[in-house]
Amino acid sequence: MIVILTGAGVSAESGLGTFRDKGGLWSRYDLSEVATPDGFAADPALVHDFYNARRANAAEAEPNAAHRALARLEAEADEDVLIVTQNIDDLHERAGSRSVIHMHGELFRTLCAACGARWDAAPALSTADACPQCRAAAVRPDVVWFGEMPYHMERIVEALERARLFVSIGTSGSVYPAAGFVAEAKAFGAATLELNLEPSDGATGFDAGRYGPASEVVPAWVNEVLGSAR
Repeated sequence: MIVILTGAGVSAESGLGTFRDKGGLWSRYDLSEVATPDGFAADPALVHDFYNARRANAAEAEPNAAHRALARLEAEADEDVLIVTQNIDDLHERAGSRSVIHMHGELFRTLCAACGARWDAAPALSTADACPQCRAAAVRPDVVWFGEMPYHMERIVEALERARLFVSIGTSGSVYPAAGFVAEAKAFGAATLELNLEPSDGATGFDAGRYGPASEVVPAWVNEVLGSAR
């Protein structure tokens, strides 16, 4: 089994990295105000405005060559391939990947903070929206904020136990628990590989690394894997 962790570097070439660029949305907001439970409690309208903008940006983006290569790997490999993504966009799925775990939630899903119901998000959410199940005005984006537990951790650990190969793509190597996955995978006997624009904070923990734009290094690696599988 191949377990692949993806981060912001996979989607940056689709235009979603602009949130962290100078003048981008991230630079115009205090993350403690828009990406924490306390921030949402203090000003839910601000948080909705922020994620409405992110949702619009993601809806206009298209999968890039890295997303498409990973979908091809899943379709053509002679073993199971699982993507564990820190990204909240849907570009992996739109590229054709089916085995995807969103550990930080999904931008295009909505969560009721009162009853826990989940449903597909409208293009724009507001404080006036009510949960279709319990009718509470407690609607929030179904994303994991700072201070909250990532989703599906039991499934992820089970996959790391089964992995023959663990690959980290486009991640900083500084955000836990994902930054610890390479050590967990190695402890279970997996080989490990980093594909990134440049070495991450945790690069020394990998058996090997390849560096450059995701749209170049990921397809090249997938071609090698599928070539050796034939």
